[in-house]
Amino acid sequence: MRRRVVIIACLIAVLSVAGMVSSAHTVYRIRPNDTLHDALFVSSPQAVKKLSLGYSGLLANIYWTRVVQYFGGKHQAGAEEYKALAPLLDITVTLDPHLIAAYQFGSIFLAQPPPDGAGDVDAAVNLIKRGIQANPEYWRLYYSLGYLQYEKRDFKAAAEAFDEGSKKPGAHEWMRTMAALMHAQAGDISTARYLWSRIYEETDDKNIKQNAFMRLASLKVDEEVPQLESAISQYQQRTDRWPASWREMISAGFLKSPPIDPAGEMYLLKPEGRVQVANPKLFRFARHGRPKSPEVP
Repeated sequence: MRRRVVIIACLIAVLSVAGMVSSAHTVYRIRPNDTLHDALFVSSPQAVKKLSLGYSGLLANIYWTRVVQYFGGKHQAGAEEYKALAPLLDITVTLDPHLIAAYQFGSIFLAQPPPDGAGDVDAAVNLIKRGIQANPEYWRLYYSLGYLQYEKRDFKAAAEAFDEGSKKPGAHEWMRTMAALMHAQAGDISTARYLWSRIYEETDDKNIKQNAFMRLASLKVDEEVPQLESAISQYQQRTDRWPASWREMISAGFLKSPPIDPAGEMYLLKPEGRVQVANPKLFRFARHGRPKSPEVP
């Protein structure tokens, strides 16, 4: 009799979870645009976990799918706000604290400035710290934390994260290099280039790889534009006028050829010695070489 009751109870639990999963998929299929909305069906992580009836891992994967759909839809629409992103991630990692992808990619979604993300680096740091607490031996989370602290310009905290991560099983040797760079050369372009090169080479995710590529291209712009503007300033001091074209700079011996940006297009020579990339949209992370605020496309 007891065995029969247990079997019936198990069947009811399984059917309940199956119904809940089916209902969620049906809602997303019938109303796909809901993934763009900032309202949640259930906002409490604890309530969702109770509703999972012990199948929290399965439900975590469903919520992680919704995170990706929500972020992707918002990003494609060029959204400036991602209000439901942090709550969705909170629910996801509450359901499954060991879902590493939610920490790694979720922190990137949170940290990137709009329209590429929520622009909330503090929330991203908190998410990664939560991941480290639940998965203390996973070295890549320390790498993510170090990167985020670097973005916040907290180089001491970044160095500590890289150093701690370097001691974890399977950690790459360059984690120690990153710790040393944070201590010795915090904030320079060569450090940033090294960091983004590691991301580009290590990730298999095409979106992360594309983002790293754009970051590296923007860093090259940040390196080249000040050099070009310095040469133009020297030309102005020698001739008492600004050059009207790159040809004048070449004729005066300041350049060997017209300067080309990382996209393969010629840099634009603007009034009063300013240098600008031809297509600013390709270098949205650059600090130099972009139009001043009202002009930015």
